[in-house]
Amino acid sequence: MTEQKTQAPQAPTPARPADWVGADDAADQEVYLRRLGERVRAVRARRGMTRKILARDSGVSERYLAQLEGGHGNISIARLRQVALAMNVPIADLVREGPEQPIELTLLLQFLDRLSPAEIGEAHRLLVPHFGGVAEHQRQARMALIGMRGAGKTTLGRRLAERLEVPFVEMGAEIERESGISLTEIFSLYGQAAYRRYERRALERVLETCPRAVIATGGSLVSEPGTFELLLNNCYTVWIKAAPEEHMARVVEQGDFRPMGGSPEAMEDLRGILAGRASLYANADIVVDTSGKSVDGAFGDLLAATLAVTE
Repeated sequence: MTEQKTQAPQAPTPARPADWVGADDAADQEVYLRRLGERVRAVRARRGMTRKILARDSGVSERYLAQLEGGHGNISIARLRQVALAMNVPIADLVREGPEQPIELTLLLQFLDRLSPAEIGEAHRLLVPHFGGVAEHQRQARMALIGMRGAGKTTLGRRLAERLEVPFVEMGAEIERESGISLTEIFSLYGQAAYRRYERRALERVLETCPRAVIATGGSLVSEPGTFELLLNNCYTVWIKAAPEEHMARVVEQGDFRPMGGSPEAMEDLRGILAGRASLYANADIVVDTSGKSVDGAFGDLLAATLAVTE
């Protein structure tokens, strides 16, 4: 089964996105360190701990803690972990981006952390319709295909869109449209962070302009929690699944030998990626396994599953 490759539009390369921030940007690092210091100071204050007590309990000098809280201490992750353990807070609460989260969110996360995966899924299904989710019939009007490259998302998606008489949207092309350059150029010029921002913007635009559509997503979209959540809440999702060997073979059939990369570990790496994403792809509403099937056979399964929902 062959999946069509997206043709990148020819466009001049911009200097760089207006909101692009490089990993080595000094101003950005200064802001981050200041927020980190403020967060450590705030947590310490809530715990009723003096800096002297925190230094004693963490093994980090009082002088260094003063630098950290003042936004001037570029602390190692090992030392920051000592500080977090001494204050009995998850280190993730200290290092995350953005402003301090509401205490209600912290309590909710602690509650959810005690639930089983099945219970968390049930909680999600109960919460979404009440807080920002679209009506179920609106969600079912947009079918989003997720899965690794080579599963058949584009090939099957085009046929499904024709059968349902709705627009077909290929997210790779939409990201290129949003950025004005090819996917390869986005990664080489600006890195993955910029790609994720363009992907989120492109998806938001598609959801706003396409009340009915079949959407073929990039294989890694599921690894970006906020973007994946947006997709799940607004689209009926289908995991187009295939065996690792078929993923590799189909991509090579398209004339793209990059997955092999001259490395004998390529298949092992692919298996690792699939294993790592399996729990994410499993959040889809339905699963269609294309392994060992012709295009017609796989499409028949996809169409049957889709019509069971839309008709």
